[in-house]
Amino acid sequence: MTDAIALANRLNRECECAATDLPALRQQLDLVESHLHLFAHVPVFVAKEHAREMQRVISAVDAASRLPVFRQQVLANAPGIAQHSPPNRGVFFGFDFHIAADGPKLIEINTNAGGALLNIEMQRAQLACCTQATDFLRMEPTAESRAQAIVEMFRQEWRLARGAEPLQTIGIVDDSPGEQYLFPEFLLFKSLFEAQGIRALIVDARDLSVDSDSLVHDGQRIDLVYNRCTDFYFADAAHAALAEAYRRDLAVITPHPFAHALYSNKDNLVLLSDAAMLRSMGAADADIEILTRAIPRTLRITQPEQRWWDERKQWFFKPSSGFGSRGAYRGDKITRRAFGDVMRGNYIAQQIAPPSERQRGAMAACFKLDVRNYVYDGVTQLMAARLFQGQTTNFRTAGGGFAPVYQLA
Repeated sequence: MTDAIALANRLNRECECAATDLPALRQQLDLVESHLHLFAHVPVFVAKEHAREMQRVISAVDAASRLPVFRQQVLANAPGIAQHSPPNRGVFFGFDFHIAADGPKLIEINTNAGGALLNIEMQRAQLACCTQATDFLRMEPTAESRAQAIVEMFRQEWRLARGAEPLQTIGIVDDSPGEQYLFPEFLLFKSLFEAQGIRALIVDARDLSVDSDSLVHDGQRIDLVYNRCTDFYFADAAHAALAEAYRRDLAVITPHPFAHALYSNKDNLVLLSDAAMLRSMGAADADIEILTRAIPRTLRITQPEQRWWDERKQWFFKPSSGFGSRGAYRGDKITRRAFGDVMRGNYIAQQIAPPSERQRGAMAACFKLDVRNYVYDGVTQLMAARLFQGQTTNFRTAGGGFAPVYQLA
């Protein structure tokens, strides 16, 4: 164990001086009486070598996703709408890691990861009195520069699809957006885009329509859709306009169905954690070593049922098409009834890689944590942690929620 890893582990057990000014942050975001568990009070410490390793894993996944055989195999099982490959990459990929004793473990990849702008706002409310935290904060990009990089990412998506044509209107689209837990972030995006001279609308997906050669909302043309819908392939009737606009290239949609099929379908982890399969697809030896070390072995759930029940304590069961930990079960906690649902459903099994922990002082409550890398075009833009208790990440744990990540050299 290196000095940086040992220091990160110690600070995650003991550090109480670095903190987020939660009252100021909630006041700033108008969340004084709501979202009490959206932000954690304390940061999470990560060794820089672990941060570099996470980037190596992300780069190896990106390299694998470009292999023709990998694409052919992944897309063969994807819906027809995902076969359309637009020129833009897709914003806010989320690579979620647990930090194990032998290094980071990639648990999941998302292609519409929420929370990036909330975590940038949280940066403005950081307090620190220890040397490590102060030194890290001094070296970090400012919240303003990170927000500007977010705008540039959306502009790049537009340029990839439309070239020099001016970007005039962005639609921030979800189902019943005002009822979404992360609706405060939609407001932040609206303000951010408008400050850059881009008209921004927060739109319910069912209120979109196609008018001749445009995607419109209430008579207003939408140039680019920031897609927050979790119907990843626009299969719901409420998303018919999005589906048509995507197929006909009437608006730039980001993230999009192709990106989800290529990166986020959990069945892809079966391929990415199988050395023989990666080798047969032409992956580089170095990438195979990185991926199989960092991604817990993942398998499709097949019969016989008794085998999986006998081995259940080794596995975490996840629905192939699920999101947000819905329908996911730790094998050592699963009930017979839930196990029956797993066997009847479309599930994968991933070897359990326990999360690391964060606590405030020896007598304080202990939280599990994962580290999310917000990624664009294969490069990490921002890291944040999520503190939780129970089986899976949530925003219902008192003292839990998003936490800043401080990297230690």
